[in-house]
Amino acid sequence: MKTTAGATGGQTASGALRDRVAEAARAGHGRLRTYLIVALQAGVAAALAWLVAREVLGNHEPTFAPAAAVAVIAASLGNRAPRAVELVAGVVLGIGAGDLLISLFGTGPWQTGVIVFLATAAAVLIRGVGALMAQAGGTAVLVATLTPTAPDLELPRTINALVGGVAGLFVMLVLLPINPIRTIRRTAEPALDLFAREMTASAQALAEADSERAKAVLDRMRDADPQLQQLTEVTTAAEEVVRLSPVRWRRRRVIRAYRAGAAHMERAFRNSRGLVRRIVTTLRDGEPVPAGLPAAVEHLGEAVRLLNREFLAAQEPVQARARALRAVSEAGGACRQGLGFSGTIVVAQLRTAANDLLRATGVPRDEARRLVREAAAADR
Repeated sequence: MKTTAGATGGQTASGALRDRVAEAARAGHGRLRTYLIVALQAGVAAALAWLVAREVLGNHEPTFAPAAAVAVIAASLGNRAPRAVELVAGVVLGIGAGDLLISLFGTGPWQTGVIVFLATAAAVLIRGVGALMAQAGGTAVLVATLTPTAPDLELPRTINALVGGVAGLFVMLVLLPINPIRTIRRTAEPALDLFAREMTASAQALAEADSERAKAVLDRMRDADPQLQQLTEVTTAAEEVVRLSPVRWRRRRVIRAYRAGAAHMERAFRNSRGLVRRIVTTLRDGEPVPAGLPAAVEHLGEAVRLLNREFLAAQEPVQARARALRAVSEAGGACRQGLGFSGTIVVAQLRTAANDLLRATGVPRDEARRLVREAAAADR
């Protein structure tokens, strides 16, 4: 019996390990599909920056040009243009501070420390932490330590920074801009699928009065923040591309709508996480659970699933709106049958999440509120 129990435990652990490996592999594949274009942009930008600095401008030490280009490409999606400006400004600030202080104090270990401290402090004063601070400090180190052995370093490094920054922006915005709609859809699909799946699981836990299962749903939703962050990064990057890239200007109106929808979807997910937290409390406190309450949560998950389907098919999300309002109506019926304190909060959170879903489908704020109020008062 002990051997059998041990074997069973080993099989369970092995299965859990396989599941984790498979999940990590799926997540890695999803990230690769989303960010492969970024790797391609970085390679092309580095090669272009090196060619311009070395072959066109005759700089025999062009190392910093491709490094600056990669730094711009590798910046947070949707933050590349400001990053390029900070990169060049940091180099200029570091060179200026280094030259001025070397002329006053000379070179040496303590002088290097003072120069870097003052250049970094100036960058923090101007902008705070970030690329400006890193570049100002790094450039000050280079100027302070290499000036005695490599005079006239300042101008080539500044030119390299300019070349790399411009090369990165050129590749990102003109030569190989991301396809904003495809990238958003590719990122939104797994995020919306996760949202719908967890709403369905929480509805089942509520119907079966299984508080531990509901707690597991809550834990998974808390762990989903990276996916929400990825969706926010990608929509921000898409908005930057259509704003700055001439070849993507025709997509500006559509991307603005997607960007607004993503923001509302993020709020809907966070409000639904609060809903699940209250479901856990409802079940642990033994409060009454009318049949309409788990049905309402299930309809909310189905609304997200329909939104995902209609979103990927580029259709008007009519079915998603109707299902979200049905969730509100079912919750209203459950409320009239009698709920405890936490159950009442579940209904309130569901209404808020449904309102967010309606906003994500393009319904104006006042209209969404009116539709939710009417659905909550309706009898089914």
